[in-house]
Amino acid sequence: MPRVIKIKRGLDIRLLGTAEKIYISAEKSRTYAVKPPDFPGLIPKLTVKPGDQVLAGTTLFFNKYYPDIRFSSPVSGEVKSVNRGERRRILEVVIEAESGIRYVEYKPAKPLELIREDIIKKMLESGLWPMIRQRPYAIVANPERQPRDIFISGFDTAPLAPDMDFIVKGNTEDFQIGIDALSQLTEGKIHLSLNGQYPADEVFAKAKKVEFHYFTGPHPAGNPGIQIHHLRPVNKGEVVWYVQPQEVIMIGRLFRKGVYDAAKVIALTGSEVKKPLYYKLLSGASIEPLIKDNVTPGNHRYISGNVLSGSKITKIGHIGFYDNQVTIIPEGDKFEFLGWAAPGLNKFSNSRTFMSWMMVGKKYRAHTNINGGRRAFVMSGEYEKVLPMDIYPVHLLKAILVEDIDRMENLGIYEIAEEDFALCEYVCTSKIEVQSLVRKGIEMMIREVE
Repeated sequence: MPRVIKIKRGLDIRLLGTAEKIYISAEKSRTYAVKPPDFPGLIPKLTVKPGDQVLAGTTLFFNKYYPDIRFSSPVSGEVKSVNRGERRRILEVVIEAESGIRYVEYKPAKPLELIREDIIKKMLESGLWPMIRQRPYAIVANPERQPRDIFISGFDTAPLAPDMDFIVKGNTEDFQIGIDALSQLTEGKIHLSLNGQYPADEVFAKAKKVEFHYFTGPHPAGNPGIQIHHLRPVNKGEVVWYVQPQEVIMIGRLFRKGVYDAAKVIALTGSEVKKPLYYKLLSGASIEPLIKDNVTPGNHRYISGNVLSGSKITKIGHIGFYDNQVTIIPEGDKFEFLGWAAPGLNKFSNSRTFMSWMMVGKKYRAHTNINGGRRAFVMSGEYEKVLPMDIYPVHLLKAILVEDIDRMENLGIYEIAEEDFALCEYVCTSKIEVQSLVRKGIEMMIREVE
């Protein structure tokens, strides 16, 4: 019987709107986008301009400091626009898709017959390399460094997260080919973490060249950073890589079919969705076809990703590169009579502030109101209750605030990413924007240490 790692600290936020396990082939989106802000630390250099014709796999931009790391179009069509923000920062490159799909073709290959350099070259040329990320820093992996180990989380515990076993079902061959490719990139192990509460789908259970691990417990048990911490923590000078299951499948398709096939499955979730379901589409698709006649009336927040660490988008916005779900919840733009002094029977609470703590198992319709403003950053002990890492989170955050590099290193900056601290931000009594503070600290380390 394999050992099960039990995560005791954390929090499951019970929300309405879990996706029903039914696949729907989404109506094809008119536009698709690749968004540089999805890749922290990236300085993009464009290779296309509005009006250019592209194929699926055509490079749209590359990393200024690592020109070999390319970012490709998921579809064929015409570059519709390059949308910019403040200081002309590139926010997204939008492609208007043609009716069919044409690919840049690469020669199919068997990864186990290739050397490491050939696999890396193929992934860099196709634009699939950004699917591999690294710790420390939670950025696109540096292909010039060899990772100590590679980690894959086979489940997600975030609020309303999709069932990863359901998403990967039927992709056994491509998943194994992807694993074979990854196994050539490290002399260490490939760690596949699964949910210990139920048997895994055969796509995971039959995987070879991996070491299985089983986790149970509340969110963030499904986060790669938490799993890495409990299996083999990242020390100074070490690098580990991590990949999501759907990305492993895309890597497998590249070697089996010889094309950049960006097909994926996402879950449309949230209390304001009439029919929360799973949709088959292409990476970077607009959510417009998904929400057509499928959202309740009102002013809503559209999120690419989950409610804790996802990104706000518009009604016609595009799904983020790494996101496997879209969440729609009400905006918190209405005054609440009595506020925290009310019984709060319909409010989820981590503490016993509201009477709802007695309603075990009830799901809630949450909104985006943060219920207060920023105040003194106090030691409350709340962070430690939801962060299952052996670090001092408040001390680390204060070290970031005062830009103390040595103390940040000693307190665990190499192990963390924003998503690992998302629950800390949720329970924060001081209303500190914890995730943006974590990214600030990581960027500081990259500038000063790398």
